Amino acid sequence: MSFGEHVIQLNDAREMPLLGLGVYKATEDAELKQAIGDAVSFGYHLIDTASFYKNEEGIGKALKTLSIPREDLFITTKIWNTAQRIGDIEDSFHRSLERLGLDYVDLYLIHWPVPGCFCDTWRAMEKLQAQGKIKSIGVSNFSIQDLETLMASTDIIPAVNQVEFHPLFNHPQLLAYCKEHHIAVQAYAPLARGAYLNSPLMIEIGKRHEKTPAQIGLRWLLQQGISVIPKSVHKDRIEENSQLFDFTLTEEEMAAITAMDIQQRVAGIPEDMIPYITK
Repeated sequence: MSFGEHVIQLNDAREMPLLGLGVYKATEDAELKQAIGDAVSFGYHLIDTASFYKNEEGIGKALKTLSIPREDLFITTKIWNTAQRIGDIEDSFHRSLERLGLDYVDLYLIHWPVPGCFCDTWRAMEKLQAQGKIKSIGVSNFSIQDLETLMASTDIIPAVNQVEFHPLFNHPQLLAYCKEHHIAVQAYAPLARGAYLNSPLMIEIGKRHEKTPAQIGLRWLLQQGISVIPKSVHKDRIEENSQLFDFTLTEEEMAAITAMDIQQRVAGIPEDMIPYITK
């Protein structure tokens, strides 16, 4: 296993790349093949998908065209709410595995904390992990309260909590809680779908470092120990998003970016989860 030097140590003694490629809404096989091929050529090792994205099969086809060894890839997928509600955990996972054309996934996440279901979902995931079909198990979109509920019913602490996280939507308390319990935080929608890229502050800081506002926003996350999975299918942006490890933001710059927080979500919440997600 070789993910390079830019990794985060998980609580199960495995490593996860700090940088990954998000593929939400990318569904064309040719588009996925090109994007994943480009990402690997620029040093990405992590590909993040979900059953809900309806592109696992296309990703599987793309993975077969790569020359990189399987053990040097980190593949994440997630279980959807419907499967949780009907208790279809193992079969849903195996369908994902088959679509991906893999013998195992590196990380399997509970996509949303469906009330009354996610603890049972977790126990089924523990069994799949024990069978070696999942290397690490984690969660997504979990609040501190959700994490506390889960950890009260299990001895296996989630390796990862993947949440929307960017300069306009900051979670200092959640981040502190996860660090205290050795849960890695991974940011989806880290570029806020472009919402802060025209910010005068981000442009100014970018000029100082000869970087784009997107690179500044991603670097702000990395310096907090947060893994990032920016989504793109464009070669130039995939390359740009990889150039994050040759500069460092100052404490003052970090604080100024943190102060941009206005609790602005850019990613949608599924209708069935809206009553339970407050922010």
